[in-house]
Amino acid sequence: MNRVVVGSVLIAVGAFLIVLAPLVRLQVAPAFMAAKGDQYSISKLHATGAQYFSIPDGKVLTADLDIIVTTRGDVKEASDDRVVWDEFTAVNDVTNSKPGINFSERRSAFDKRSGVGLNCCGVSIDKAPVQLQGQIYKFPFDVEKKTYLVFNSSAGKAFDARFVGEEQVNGLATYKFEQTVPETRTQTLNAPAAWFGMGTSGDVQLNRFYSGTVTYWIEPTTGAPVKQEQVRNEVLKSQDGIERSKAFVATAKMTDDTVKGLVDSAADGKSQIMLIRTTLPIVLGVVGVVLLLGGLLLALRGRRAV
Repeated sequence: MNRVVVGSVLIAVGAFLIVLAPLVRLQVAPAFMAAKGDQYSISKLHATGAQYFSIPDGKVLTADLDIIVTTRGDVKEASDDRVVWDEFTAVNDVTNSKPGINFSERRSAFDKRSGVGLNCCGVSIDKAPVQLQGQIYKFPFDVEKKTYLVFNSSAGKAFDARFVGEEQVNGLATYKFEQTVPETRTQTLNAPAAWFGMGTSGDVQLNRFYSGTVTYWIEPTTGAPVKQEQVRNEVLKSQDGIERSKAFVATAKMTDDTVKGLVDSAADGKSQIMLIRTTLPIVLGVVGVVLLLGGLLLALRGRRAV
C-alpha cells in the first residue's frame, strides 16, 4: 500500500513538473525579459582630435574630449509595458582644460520588451518635445539580422540601422549595425557675423546641420548594446547654404571600462534568459517524466503486491 501512495505522489509531482516546464518558457521567461524601470548607469566616451566651435573664444578649437552620459530611470512613470529613462550628457575639453563645453538632456519612453519608442510621459530633447520612433536605447530581445529603425537623438529623428555582420566584443558574440544619418538641420541660431568673416558688426542667422554614422554592437539574445561608436559632423551654414564653420566634428568611442561593464551586464542577462527559457524548462520536463514513470512503476508494483 505504501508503494501505491508513494507512486501516486510521484505521479502527481511528475505531472505538475511536466505542465510547469512549458509555462516557465512561455510565461515566466517573457515576463523576465524586460528593460529595467529603475535603470541607473554612467557611460563614458572619448573623442581624440575633435573640433568644436567655442563660443567664449569665438573660434573653432581642436581638442580631446571626454563625454559622460548618465542615464536614470523614472520609476514613477514605469508601468507593466513601458519604462521612462532620463539621460544627461556632459562634454569636457581635456586638452584646453575647459569642462562643460556642452550639456544636453534627453527624456525617452519605450516599450520595455521591444525597445520601441513611445510618445508619452513628456519625452523631449533639451526640454523640447519630440516624436519618438524606432528603437530607443536597446534593440528587441532575440535580435534578427535585418535593418531596424533606430532613433538618433542628435538629429531628433529615426533612421535605418543596417545589419553589417557579426563580431566578438571582449569575447561576447554580437551583431553589428550601422546607421548613416544624412545632413539634417537641427538648429537655427544668431551669432556675431565677425566670427565667420561675414562683417564687422551685428549678428547673422545660421543653420546648424548634423550628419554622421553610428555603429552599434548588440548582444542578440538580450538586445542590449555593448559598444557604440559615433562619427559626427556638425557644421554652421549661412542662409545662402554656404558652410561658415565647423560646429562639432568628432569620432567618439566608448572607453574600455564602459565596454567591459556593458559586456559583463549583457553576458549576465543572456545567461539568465537561457536558464529560464531553455535550461530550466528542460530540467523540469526531464525530472517530471522520470518521476511520472517512476511513480507509475511503484503504483503498479504496489497493486500487484496487495
